Order: sequence, then structure tokens, then C-alpha cells
Amino acid sequence: MLELALIDQIRIIAAIVMLGIATASDIKNREISDIIWVVFGGIAVVLIVLSSSPFDELINVGIAMIIAPAALIIWRFGLFGGADAFALIVLAALTPNTTLTEHIVTPFTVLTNAVIFSITPMIANVLRNSILLARRKNIFEGFEETNTRKIIAMFIGYRAANPKFGFSIEQKAGGHKKLDLSLHHAENAEFCDKSDTWITPGVPYMVFILAGFIVQLLYGDVILNSFGFIK
Repeated sequence: MLELALIDQIRIIAAIVMLGIATASDIKNREISDIIWVVFGGIAVVLIVLSSSPFDELINVGIAMIIAPAALIIWRFGLFGGADAFALIVLAALTPNTTLTEHIVTPFTVLTNAVIFSITPMIANVLRNSILLARRKNIFEGFEETNTRKIIAMFIGYRAANPKFGFSIEQKAGGHKKLDLSLHHAENAEFCDKSDTWITPGVPYMVFILAGFIVQLLYGDVILNSFGFIK
């Protein structure tokens, strides 16, 4: 049987490798093989069996698996893809509530950390659009929209000359252009291939999950720590 400290080290390394491979594949191909989840899910089972206290490990994994229904529901609503849901579920089995700090983490910490990091593209969009407006670029040329909808568009997207891996938020309405600010389903929406059009960037959510997990290891839960709920 393996000692708990060694088990934790193997788990962390395996989780980082899993998320690293998945993230690289998602960035390059916008596709992740299900084999990754099968392999690392199998590793999670083996580590439970080889641990010095398999029953205690099963309890820890069971508690961490609270994230599973939440991940599946979010997937079904199209807020992220199936691969992202599977990543969170396998991660819960592989590294249940694992952190290198003294802070307490919850089964939802990776997810909530990822949500915080997912805001960064919005910040980038606003900066990009603000710079163009400061240079007197008419980024809304041809649009007939309210200022409120234009401001929202500046947060969720930008006008791309040659978009790649982005979703169109522009549509024709008579002789004018309109902004489509509706939610895009993460798995059903098609990438835009039209030039010089407004898009919302399709940043792989796996990037944020990887970042959320690393922050969990080194800092814990960003929200709870920031508000002083965790000491």
C-alpha cells in the first residue's frame, strides 16, 4: 500500500498532466479525446485501491463528487462543453479537494476559480475596443443599436478582421446591422468564418479549469479567501 503523502503527490502530478494535455488539445483542435478521461479516471480508481485507507479515500472522493451534477447541468445548459464537465468530474475523483495550502477548499473550488478567470477575456475585449475608440475607429459602423447594447457588445466581443475560433454576434436586419447578444451554446454553435465582423471569442474553458486547479493548489478558493471566510 502507498502512503497518503505519496498518493497525493501522484494525484497532483496526474491531474496537472491530464488538464495540460486536455488544454493543449482544446486550444489546438477545439476537441478533446474521451480517452483522456477514461485513462485518468482509471488512474484515480487505482490510486484509491492502492492507498493505505481505501475506505477513507472513497469517502473523500464521494464528497468531492458533489460537483458532478452541477457540472452536468451546466453542460446541458450549454455554458461549457461536455469535455469540461468530464474534466471536473474526473478531477474530483483524482484529486478530491486537494490543496497545498492550509486553506479549506470545497468541491466547487476549481469551478468557482475557473469562473473568475473566465472574466479575463471580457477585460481584454473592453481594453481592445476602448483603444480602438480612442483612436477614433468606428467599430460600430453600419450598426443601428442603442448605446447600452453597444456597451454590452464591447464586453463580450470585438470586431475581428479575420476571426478564428470565435462566434458571430452580428446579424443583418434590413439595411442595417444588429448585434446578437443571445447566449451561444458551447457545443452547438458554429465558429464564424466571415471577415470583418463582430465575434465573441471562443476561448476554451479548459484553460480556465486548469488555471482554477493550479490556484486551488497554491491559494485555495479565491472567493472564500478574498472575503475572509477561510482562515
